[in-house]
Amino acid sequence: MADPSSYRPKPGQIPDSPGVYKFRDEHRRVIYVGKAKNLRQRVANYFQDLANLHPRTRTMVTTAASVEWTVVSTEVEALQLEYSWIKEFDPRFNVKYRDDKSYPYLAVTLNEEFPRVQVMRGAKKKGVRYFGPYGHAWAIRETVDLMLRVFPVRTCSAGVFKNAARTGRPCLLGYIGKCSAPCVGRVTPEEHRDLAEDFCDFMAGRTGTYIRRLEKDMMQAAEEMEYERAARLRDDAEALKRAMEKSAVVLADATDADLIAVAEDELEAALQIFHVRGGRVRGQRGWVTDKVEAVDTSGLVEHALQQLYGEERGDAVPKEVLVPALPEDTEAVSQWLAERRGSQVSLRIPQRGDKKDLMATVQRNAQQALGLHKTKRASDLTTRSRALEEIAEALGLDTAPLRIECYDISHLQGDDVVASMVVFEDGLARKSEYRRFQIKGFEGQDDVRSMHEVIGRRFKRYLQEKERTGEWEEQTGDTPADGPAATGPAPTGPVPAVGPTAEDAEPREDDGRPKRFAYPPQLVVVDGGQPQVAAARRALDELGIDDIAVCGLAKRLEEVWLPDDDDPVVLPRSSEGLYLLQRVRDEAHRFAITYQRAKRAKRIRTSPLDDVSGLGETRKQALIKHFGSVKKLRQATIDEICEVPGIGRRTAESVAAALASTAPAAPAVNTATGEIIEEDDGGSS
Repeated sequence: MADPSSYRPKPGQIPDSPGVYKFRDEHRRVIYVGKAKNLRQRVANYFQDLANLHPRTRTMVTTAASVEWTVVSTEVEALQLEYSWIKEFDPRFNVKYRDDKSYPYLAVTLNEEFPRVQVMRGAKKKGVRYFGPYGHAWAIRETVDLMLRVFPVRTCSAGVFKNAARTGRPCLLGYIGKCSAPCVGRVTPEEHRDLAEDFCDFMAGRTGTYIRRLEKDMMQAAEEMEYERAARLRDDAEALKRAMEKSAVVLADATDADLIAVAEDELEAALQIFHVRGGRVRGQRGWVTDKVEAVDTSGLVEHALQQLYGEERGDAVPKEVLVPALPEDTEAVSQWLAERRGSQVSLRIPQRGDKKDLMATVQRNAQQALGLHKTKRASDLTTRSRALEEIAEALGLDTAPLRIECYDISHLQGDDVVASMVVFEDGLARKSEYRRFQIKGFEGQDDVRSMHEVIGRRFKRYLQEKERTGEWEEQTGDTPADGPAATGPAPTGPVPAVGPTAEDAEPREDDGRPKRFAYPPQLVVVDGGQPQVAAARRALDELGIDDIAVCGLAKRLEEVWLPDDDDPVVLPRSSEGLYLLQRVRDEAHRFAITYQRAKRAKRIRTSPLDDVSGLGETRKQALIKHFGSVKKLRQATIDEICEVPGIGRRTAESVAAALASTAPAAPAVNTATGEIIEEDDGGSS
């Protein structure tokens, strides 16, 4: 590991102009490429105190052995040079998107004498016009089959084309009218190229012109009583309309735009792109990447734009690019895109209307793509085995933790405090064994105390089950810590009830045995740092349990904390063990917050007005809005209630009766001061 001060440039050595810089390791390999408006300021940031650097940046600068830079005249040149160097050197610490699959394109080989329409994958070739990408190759073939009757362009391979030219006999498509048969001279090379260019124009979104022309020719043929020709033209127009219907209109203003959305977590990001041409979605693709550098959403978008348009020119760069966050240097990126297109490009965040709605759809696709990527990665048996082995090695466990339980606390400003327990066995989620808890031992917000209570309740149930089944070996004079004569240190704070509750009661088998809480994990993971880990360990110690490992995963830097250790365990960013711990923690967080939101929504919805027959949600809201709260509504007279629009006298009497039946018996009093506590329930009771 190198000391960054050993290769730090001397003061004043770095210019303060725009440029691109490279970090190299001891073997002279380029490990990171970056750009800057001001090289001096940007590069100096890498040589501050290591403790102030992001962990990924810290790893990069300690891996590097030298830094060098190249001065350019403009920020646009810096953007282009950065892209070129990333492509050339493939630095290990730069974000690089990779396709989550190989997408097929519809390609027209305009670089040939007789252009060919075909399905293509892989790297793009010069002189070939591409449309897409598409989700499936069969979707391309269906579209092409509909369009060949109107634009009979060659689709055969070079071998078939040469054989037909040699024998003077076209292939089957030539006989049925789906190829103009340039191989046998039915059309000239110029006429065939015109067909290919018309095909490209239609695919690019200029559809109305051709359909109107066909309909005009059809009407003219009908007037001239050429009914067979009119029928063919009618069928051609219908074929083009069916081809258009395969991609629904999503933007009514016939916009040409690319929409980019990003879904990310601490370690990975997924990106989805919708290609909209003529207001219709003409293609879709997705990328995933490991976040190997300290990068936010703006940085991910900038890297995506470089990779998406770095090799494109002309119409391949649309007039509009819609993104979830603007790059740091929006002006330079917009100018770079405009240079590649040859005209102005609008780079912006959609704020309203159809474009914002479509961006939400793209975002959902990105979230699903990230989830699918994680699922595929987690489902691999070899990967899961390696992850469990890495966790065991990092935490000093004797065996791999085949059963992992993770706990998380969730609340909203101290209200509706709940906890979740999720279970992973062999690296896979066991949702049938998930549990959820209400915090009952105290009121208010205290994540550490809540964690202590939840761990205590869960493992008291475990000890009860061991005792019931005879697995508990009684020591002389001792009973289980959860039994009626428990000894040992008392838990801090009020002791929660250990009997079954609505939240942690368990379904039972026919013989009465509980299905859950009967099996101990090898590893308990808590969402949090040192305080939460210490609370969980203390709860286990108070119950006399010393054979279950405990660790915590702190979200900010993905550090793993162990009891009684002052320093965290830092797993490598690419570690499968860290990935599994993160997935377990995120699942516990999701399960906890879902329960917390459900409880809060139920509490907010509960009101004395719910019992009033015939009073719907709209009129309930009107009453609360008029009076300000249920308390003030309770104090109102029937005549005052009737003043609310839509409330008749009979309804007002029902409201008054319902509120009177739920009125508090006496005002709340602060026993320390004797002061009456004012109640304002704001619509809830």
